[in-house]
Amino acid sequence: MFRRVLLASGLSLALFALSSCGAARPSMFYQLDIPETSAPASAPRFNTDLLVGRLVAPHLYRDDRIVYRQGSTQLGTYEYHRWAEPPADTMETLLIRALRSSGNFRSVQSLRSNARGDYILRGHLHELGEVTGSNLAGRVDFEVELFSQKSGTVVWSKHYSNDEPVNGKKVPAVVDALNKNLQRGIDQVVAGLADFFAKNPPPKE
Repeated sequence: MFRRVLLASGLSLALFALSSCGAARPSMFYQLDIPETSAPASAPRFNTDLLVGRLVAPHLYRDDRIVYRQGSTQLGTYEYHRWAEPPADTMETLLIRALRSSGNFRSVQSLRSNARGDYILRGHLHELGEVTGSNLAGRVDFEVELFSQKSGTVVWSKHYSNDEPVNGKKVPAVVDALNKNLQRGIDQVVAGLADFFAKNPPPKE
């Protein structure tokens, strides 16, 4: 009996040693990024200060795991493929950077700062992730609205939704498609705001 216990214990230790020798699968991290352009040296086109609020988003897009969709209702996440920063936070940062680089506004700051602004750009990130199926795609779906502090009303809004085809079958290719898709969406926001203020110029001080 004592010998059986020793044999069983020895086998357990051997199995543990074998399992511990196997290296853990490393996590891969990815970053959404849009090339930064230098703001024009001239005075801003519009004499107004803009604040960018934090984007509302489902819990999945406040986590760092990359999300994929199967069918119309099922969502999942990759365990070993993660964002360097949650998508909702990254998108807020990229919006601020793009709006500053446009040179259209006197200042562009985060709503979380102590800065004051004439308008608040706020929004909702609905989806940012992989869409599986016969045609793999990177889906970006969000909406933003411009809130006037003076009038207390929403004066402009934009809804962007697009599936970008993925050139490949692996996660890095999905990230490339998402990056391209998000850049297109943010470019449309910048252009839409410029068009709004061109038609509704802020009063000169």
